[in-house]
Amino acid sequence: MTPKQVVEKLDEHIVGQDAAKRAVAIALRNRWRWLNLSDEMRKEVTPRNILMIGPTGVGKTEITRRLAKLTGAPFIKVEASKYTEVGYYGRDVESMIRDLVEAAISLVKTSKREEVSAEAEKRVEDRLLKLLVPFEPTASAITEEGSEEDSAGTDDQHAKHLRTVEKFRDMLRDGKLEERMVELSLEQKSSPVQVFTNMGMEQMDMDLQGMLEKMVPKQLSSRRLSVADARRVLHEQEVEGLLDKDSINEEAVRLTEETGIVFIDEIDKICSSGDSGKSADVSRQGVQRDLLPIVEGTTVQTRYGSVSTEKIMFIAAGAFHRSRPSDLMPELQGRFPIRVELQDLTRDDFIRILTEPSGAITRQYAELLAVDGITVEYTEDGIRELADVAFHVNQTTQNIGARRLQTIIERLLEDVSFEAPDCGKRSVVVDRAYVMAKLDDIRKDEDLSRFVL
Repeated sequence: MTPKQVVEKLDEHIVGQDAAKRAVAIALRNRWRWLNLSDEMRKEVTPRNILMIGPTGVGKTEITRRLAKLTGAPFIKVEASKYTEVGYYGRDVESMIRDLVEAAISLVKTSKREEVSAEAEKRVEDRLLKLLVPFEPTASAITEEGSEEDSAGTDDQHAKHLRTVEKFRDMLRDGKLEERMVELSLEQKSSPVQVFTNMGMEQMDMDLQGMLEKMVPKQLSSRRLSVADARRVLHEQEVEGLLDKDSINEEAVRLTEETGIVFIDEIDKICSSGDSGKSADVSRQGVQRDLLPIVEGTTVQTRYGSVSTEKIMFIAAGAFHRSRPSDLMPELQGRFPIRVELQDLTRDDFIRILTEPSGAITRQYAELLAVDGITVEYTEDGIRELADVAFHVNQTTQNIGARRLQTIIERLLEDVSFEAPDCGKRSVVVDRAYVMAKLDDIRKDEDLSRFVL
């Protein structure tokens, strides 16, 4: 996709923040360009990591998440504040790469499952027919010629069985046997064994759970299921049997290294305040030091093999209310050469957020209430009033960006949502008068709005 096409796709879901969209679109195109370089030049080019600076709720996470969806790339979102320097209680920074590989495994598995689905369906059909029409030859009388007559009888029975199987096959495909009961032998899932490990064991990343499951002998149990339910169970078994786990693991590692995206949120929380006496700052500098080699490029050992982080794209984000990007270690700053500042949302932005995106929150609530027969209609003046309330509350209390809209609409439609199952079909018009009646008292009372909105 070209950068313009990427921005157009992002515009369908995210309002404003054009500079951030352009930055990630160019970074994505550079990733494609990198894949088409010669091997020698490819070794020299590194991803241009991005640092997004802006308050909460303005679209930092959503931009990155939508970008990963567009590319089909492995993507994870982590909070920098949950990692600690080795030796303190918390997660090891290398675990983010292991999580990214797991995301890649899931993506590759989904793709491979679609490839083998048709073959699995054929096998499921054959297994269902064996359960519905088992072949049980009857004993033939032994004569002096013996074996020849017995063989001929068995052949006749076999041919008759094949004709019966084909009749059942047609009925099965026509959906006439969905309620018929069959007996399946299923592998009984053993209850998972919790393996408690310390920090050192986490670094080893051993699949102890898988090893224990292999040591425990498999147990089979019989269950009577309808054909419809048995088909789903058998399909899952056949798909798993057709998947080549080794090739999936290899492809997932390659996909992680070449297209992986790690979104590190709250990176401002690991900025040191400069006062080394504060206990909260004890491991912040250490987390930055541990994070540096991951972003620079190192090799992380996972249960699926070694993963190089040199070409993985890192997008960091933070509000930087009480700190500045310059408070990060100089070496870490240098690994995020592209800096984008996201802007606070205005009233007009709120109006666009409420009306333009394909999954706008107004449409979400309308669809939810439609399930109970409630028709919700929004007027222009109602949308403007909602945007005005959201902007006002953000300015007078804590600014949480677009997340304020969800709080406000939830409060606005609270009574309707509660009464919807009991009041039958009805229409609700959300106009300016309706919004003011529901929210004006809270909006005017600043102390109350801090708790309610």
